Amino acid sequence: MNIHVINGPNLNLLGKRQPEIYGSQSFEEYFEELIGQFPDHKLTYFQSNHEGALIDALHGCGFDENTAAVINPGGYTHTSIALADAIAGIEISVVEVHISNIYEREEFRHQSYLKPNCAHSIVGQGLDGYRQAVEWLLAEKS
Repeated sequence: MNIHVINGPNLNLLGKRQPEIYGSQSFEEYFEELIGQFPDHKLTYFQSNHEGALIDALHGCGFDENTAAVINPGGYTHTSIALADAIAGIEISVVEVHISNIYEREEFRHQSYLKPNCAHSIVGQGLDGYRQAVEWLLAEKS
């Protein structure tokens, strides 16, 4: 299976930004570990701070056979109807991931516009949430 991991704004700062919330490991370091955990599958990674680029990434893989996506939309979780619509408009399964538990943080973070259009949602599991998302997608497809 091809699994596209798509990260939104500020996730390029993992390992530097608020390590007490997001940890001290960069996503690039973690992604190499993640690839090693799933050697029989093709994992790709894309990150952008721009909403349109995230939508383009979803559209780019959203109709491919044997494909799924994991998305951490960052702050766009709570604001982007356009990303929610992009997920609703594609054919592949998408799992939403949040490193921190958005439901235990500031009230404005409790709303996810994407969650209703995602196949599954994982919150508050740290970077391990990405592994859990990949495992969920593989189990769904088997």
